[in-house]
Amino acid sequence: MKVFELEASVIRWNILSHERVSAYAFNKQVPGPRIELTQGDRVRIHVKNDLPESTTVHWHGLVLPNAMDGPAEITQEPIEPGQSYIYQYTVRQPGTFMYHTHDHPDRQQALGLYGALIVRPKDTSREDRLAYQHDVVVQLQEWLEREGFTYPAMLMEGALPNFFTINGKAYPDTEPIRMRVGKRVRIRFIGTNNNFIHPMHIHGGPFEIVETDGNPVPEGARFLKDTINVGPGERYDVIWTARRHGRWLLHCHIPHHTTNENVEEEGAGGLTALIEVAP
Repeated sequence: MKVFELEASVIRWNILSHERVSAYAFNKQVPGPRIELTQGDRVRIHVKNDLPESTTVHWHGLVLPNAMDGPAEITQEPIEPGQSYIYQYTVRQPGTFMYHTHDHPDRQQALGLYGALIVRPKDTSREDRLAYQHDVVVQLQEWLEREGFTYPAMLMEGALPNFFTINGKAYPDTEPIRMRVGKRVRIRFIGTNNNFIHPMHIHGGPFEIVETDGNPVPEGARFLKDTINVGPGERYDVIWTARRHGRWLLHCHIPHHTTNENVEEEGAGGLTALIEVAP
């Protein structure tokens, strides 16, 4: 059995070197730690709540015993401040999933209470045929910060976001993807964002969609795109090939979402990352 510890608490988090926000976090980081499993693993996850309010954890996309699913007051009593809860189950499905709060999620998830959950297949033959050399997770989120206070970004008057992050960081502080010409990268887009649909676009050529919401796309049904709409809760796994050397953009195609408080820094901002391809 694999055992994990998750502690939910309030922290201060730098989405940029010069921009610090209040956040809800698992293990004092946004996103929470990436949980990597193999199909068939038995897991025990001990969740401790150090928030000023109750919380729970939902394992988004996994088929589990109902008592382990996580919705507060529906499948379990909320985990009150200072209390703990143990989730225990066997993972049957391979694929790209996520975990997130399911108690006041409009506020708690918007403030950072989420993380990636990657389940490797027991039979790796399909993975071998995909023939990729790099594996990258891209978790999306919107933020609303005003005068040092953080609010949940919502589609209502006065609550529109002014910052956007990939894996908890806004460009130019997002982590670049480094590879060589001819190599392939699997990019796992995860819609940990709460309120918006983000059309994620990659420069330098199209990508192939190979998995949606943890479900493999049969070879005959796959198709090429260079932009894909990632909505809240959705996951898309794509394979992108580095065709030419240079610095290629991966970004949301809504221009406001590639700024930091409506300002570009070093050519972009927000939901932007670089793919740096060497010859």
